[in-house]
Amino acid sequence: MATFMDIHHGMRDITGDQLREAHNADLAVESQENVHFQHAWADPASGDVFCLSEAPSAEAVQRVHERAGHRADEVHPIPFAV
Repeated sequence: MATFMDIHHGMRDITGDQLREAHNADLAVESQENVHFQHAWADPASGDVFCLSEAPSAEAVQRVHERAGHRADEVHPIPFAV
């Protein structure tokens, strides 16, 4: 499976509890698309939220986010990391 980083904009002032709730919503439906969300980070000041996942495609990542109620603004493949 490939690795993806997706970004949600416009989530200014998000709290830790709200981030956890959104992440848990992804986890609840991720198996429907064979996606596994590993981590989520948020910058409340900018309103950006970042999610790291393993998935068969960027489209599968987006479908999970849509089902969870928070479509990603960007989904980027990560070809390699160190």
